[in-house]
Amino acid sequence: MKDDNFLKEHNAKALWHPMGAPGDSMANPPTIITKAEGSRIFDIDGHSVVDGVGGLWCANLGYSNDVVKQAISDQLAQLPYYSAFAGSTNPAAIEASVAVQEFFAEDGIGRVFFTSGGSDSVDTCLRLTRNYHRIKGQPQRTKFLSLKKGYHGTHFGGASVNGNNRFRIGYEPLLPGCFHITAPYPYRNPYDEADPARLAQKIAAELVDEIEFQGPDTIAAFIMEPILGAGGVLVPDPSFMKLMREICTRYGILMIADEVICGFGRTGDWSGSRHWGVKPDLMSVAKGITSAYFPVGAALVSEEVAEVFEQDQSGNAAIWHGYTYSAHPVGAAAVTACLSETLRLDTKTNAAARGTQLYDGLMGLKEKYDIIGDVRGGHGLMTAIEFVSDRATKTPLDADTVKTIQKRVYEAGAMVRPAPPNIMMSPPLIITEAEVQIMIDAFDTAIGSV
Repeated sequence: MKDDNFLKEHNAKALWHPMGAPGDSMANPPTIITKAEGSRIFDIDGHSVVDGVGGLWCANLGYSNDVVKQAISDQLAQLPYYSAFAGSTNPAAIEASVAVQEFFAEDGIGRVFFTSGGSDSVDTCLRLTRNYHRIKGQPQRTKFLSLKKGYHGTHFGGASVNGNNRFRIGYEPLLPGCFHITAPYPYRNPYDEADPARLAQKIAAELVDEIEFQGPDTIAAFIMEPILGAGGVLVPDPSFMKLMREICTRYGILMIADEVICGFGRTGDWSGSRHWGVKPDLMSVAKGITSAYFPVGAALVSEEVAEVFEQDQSGNAAIWHGYTYSAHPVGAAAVTACLSETLRLDTKTNAAARGTQLYDGLMGLKEKYDIIGDVRGGHGLMTAIEFVSDRATKTPLDADTVKTIQKRVYEAGAMVRPAPPNIMMSPPLIITEAEVQIMIDAFDTAIGSV
């Protein structure tokens, strides 16, 4: 490893960073993280803070799980790679597929298709739904419906169903046939409806109207996050996902639950869909599947959908899709070890308790500071603060001030993620009560200084 002076000198000079302007990274060099332990990270200057971002919604087990690390090391020594395309496989992939299948059995999941990450998983689900309808003799079902504010990765398919134009405008035209409806966002919505249950009913009516307008027999799937993460931690009414499920079933539309963030305990249950009592037709997962120790994702298929593929006699069910690193043996070993540790540590229970603590603490700060317009969360370790310059008008606080707050939170002891006018938090699911309090106190210090 080069010395610190070299690293600082070349920071952002050769590397383009995701989700930011190259010129901005060069003008404001990113924080260099050099080490991590448990739920804490250390920068190049030795500053230690609680990782309130969990890497990127993904370091569920923190950074010191030796069981997962050892599984990766052992697999590298045994078989570092071999293709899992039809005709060959490896023991680690077989074991991991069974582990995932068992983990999501309560959600009705029957089959597993491994990918390299969340965006891959979303695109795989979109492709499979189109193929499903083709097998069923309805090839005209090609359209996709999704929620505004929803986030589904950055591949062309995922960007097309994304509900945030930041990820769309620079790359249009995108996939045709993708349409969006209102998000379950009581604080801001076109109906000016603050009651989550009534808003859920209005969005359900909107979905039916859009389906009827597009033509029910032209729609392949509806995709949603059980709790909208990157869109600002939008927690829907408990009735919302059930309403969406019922409408999809009524019209023969497949439901895809994007569980890339919500899965593996982050919401306080093993899946976000289970939290709302819904069984989707497909699920996209990643992040917590290995706690980010290795880049792995998966598209999960329900027993009912799998049956259509596996009993087809027409020859249309072949999956001409996949990735070089699908079912990578090292990644598969990480999956099996991570799921075992996730269950052993019962991370969903800690996520629920610490998520409530974080939400309640930030609600206390809302009473203290007028620039906090809304606090969202309370369901596991997914939390967001929306900042405003005027509570009465809900005028968003300017981006520079939000970024200043984030920097001062870091100085006071916690890494959090700015997405103006929001700041979002998704710490490791192993975080302690004391570490959550550090996050709350860091916000108190930072907001007070602003």
